[in-house]
Order: sequence, then structure tokens, then C-alpha cells
Amino acid sequence: SFDTSIGHDFIDDAESRYEFYHRKEERMPFDIDLLNKVTKGGLPRKSMSVLLATTGGGKSLVKCHMAANYLMQGKNVVYITMEMAEERISERIDANLMDCTLDELKMLPRDVYEKRINRIKSKATGKLIVKEYPTGSAHAGHFRHLLNELKMKRGFQADVIFIDYLNICASSRVKGAAAANSYTLVKSIAEEIRGLAMEFNAAIVTSSQFNRDGYGNSDVDLTNTSESMGITHTADCILGLISSEELDNLGQLMIKQLKNRWGDLGYY
Repeated sequence: SFDTSIGHDFIDDAESRYEFYHRKEERMPFDIDLLNKVTKGGLPRKSMSVLLATTGGGKSLVKCHMAANYLMQGKNVVYITMEMAEERISERIDANLMDCTLDELKMLPRDVYEKRINRIKSKATGKLIVKEYPTGSAHAGHFRHLLNELKMKRGFQADVIFIDYLNICASSRVKGAAAANSYTLVKSIAEEIRGLAMEFNAAIVTSSQFNRDGYGNSDVDLTNTSESMGITHTADCILGLISSEELDNLGQLMIKQLKNRWGDLGYY
């Protein structure tokens, strides 16, 4: 086809540029005010955010918390898991929405559970789909197929997509001997997933791990990303989740912004 657009004319297109400057970008707000301040209102569409933490450092915990929050905001959420079973993820989201511990959730009588689910159903205007894939076998092509099927069969268009987690995805481009090089492999996975966010006009939240130096370190930085620095080059926002004995006793997690394309790292 004949392409009429051959670039942005700086002088002649100044009017449309002014419109762009003043257009309010749709964002997905967090339920933590300070995170909204540093990201200028939440996660924008066509973006990829990464949570960095140690093994068992609360990556899935934070993603399940965010998924529950976006569901109650009326957003359509897809949670793709390659680490835990669909039921395990749903169990954590249940506990989040019902404001109880996982142990308390197991003790709930059926009628109380159904009553609480109906209460959630009446409040939530969004939808949440949890889909599991075997570890290391699914790539951006599989996720694209899932999102297209949901759109076609259920009229469901995702606003926020959670992928648990980046390093255990496969790459649709890098295969065979080339996959032995973790830098190339993980960088290409990150690029493919970021491309997916742009293609489906959604915000993607995923996670990765700290390297050996990051374990037990209370002041981590971008150099503590495991396997590939390609993740840090591709992501729009990187948040480090830091825990220590004092924080564990308080039942808290510290979040440090390591990269932020929407704001100044020196701000908060």
C-alpha cells in the first residue's frame, strides 16, 4: 500500500505536536501514593516494568497484590505464570482481596467463601484471567496467541499483563546454540515482551532476579541484575524489592527505584 506518512515535519506539524504535549496519557494507578508520584500517575500503556528481587523476595507477592488492585479498579488483567500453578496464583489473589492469610483462606467454610466471592464480583468491573505454561517453554508467540484468542472468543482486551517471570520464558528468535549465551537470550526475551506491550496497547509487569552480589544487599543497583544487562536496557521502569530482618519483623518490603523513564531517579 502507499504510505503517506514519511516522518514528522518539525515546522509544519508543530500544531499536532502541541496537541501531543497536552494530551493526557491514560495510566494504571498503583494503590501506593508514592509509586504514583514517581511514575507520574501509574503505569502507562505500551510499557514494560520489571521487579527485581532475590529468590523468595516477594516478586510474585507484589504482582498478585497489583493484579488484585487492578481488577478492583475495573481493568482487564491477564496473569501468565510459569513458576506456580494457576490455582496457587488465584489463591494469593483471593487472600489479597479477602484480606486474610493463606492459612485462614483454607479454613473458610464454603458459604463464607461464596459470600465473599459474590461481594468481590459485585465490586469488580474488570476481569482477571490466570494462565499457566510449563517453565521455559512459552515465548512471546504463545502469549500473543493467548491474547488474540481472548479477544476473539471472549471480547476480552487486556489492560495490564503480568508475566511470572522474564528469565524462565523462552525466546521466539534465539534458539539452539545461541541460547547458551544468557545475555543474548534474556535480552531478546525482554525485547519480544516489550514488543507485545506495544502491539496490544497494554502495560506489562514482569520480574527478574538479583545476581549473587544482590543477595542480602540492602542497597542494590542496576548492576545487581542477574543473567543479562539486556533487561535493564529494555525496561521502562525497574523497581528493586529489598528485604532485611528488620523489615521482615515489621512485615514490610522496601522498594527502590533503579530505572524510571517517566521521572527523575533523584526525586524521592
